[in-house]
Amino acid sequence: MSSAFLRLIEVTKRYGDQSVVDRLSLDVFEGEILALLGPSGCGKTTTLRLIAGLETPDEGEVVIAGERVAFARRNVIEPRARGIGFVFQDLALWPHFTVAGNLRFVLASASWPRTERAKRIAEVLRLMKIESFAERYPSQLSGGEQQRVALARALVGHPRVLLLDEPMSNLDTELKRELLEELASMQRSLGITTIYVTHDLGEAAMLAHRVVSMRAGRIETPESCDP
Repeated sequence: MSSAFLRLIEVTKRYGDQSVVDRLSLDVFEGEILALLGPSGCGKTTTLRLIAGLETPDEGEVVIAGERVAFARRNVIEPRARGIGFVFQDLALWPHFTVAGNLRFVLASASWPRTERAKRIAEVLRLMKIESFAERYPSQLSGGEQQRVALARALVGHPRVLLLDEPMSNLDTELKRELLEELASMQRSLGITTIYVTHDLGEAAMLAHRVVSMRAGRIETPESCDP
């Protein structure tokens, strides 16, 4: 029996006749940062969506903390009950909410007690150094500021697993390095089990404990990294 916190066991996802994820097995350990590296179209984003419950596997199982959350065309545990924080490649901030409103909506959807929401939002805004942006809208922020908001939104609900889908892809090199360093420091402090999807080996080496390469929906040989 594996001691991994997150497991994908022989998972396959098809769209029509094409297997985008093909009998993929992957173990991620509690508190580990795993980088999933590979070219566009290799199935990285679909893998994250399967973990989050935004897609359902055609075959195989997804297990989180020893609980089977999905298997063979069935989501057993709905997405919002899985304890997942997700930063999408396009960030997907809600434009009609302020920064604080984006975080507040997450907590309200998760049925957090009203009396605890303001305190938690303030904590996360401080953590991501965006307190001064609380009442601004996403359109009023720079790319780096939006990135911090997306991370704050993913973290505000105390997730068990953090999924990051190429979140730095639209940032310049200097800002990307700064945010990666802060993300690595934050993850060491919080210890959240994390999968970071990228096509950039340099990004992966800066952040991850382990790099796993993916190609044509399958996992290739893993490597170690020094975060």
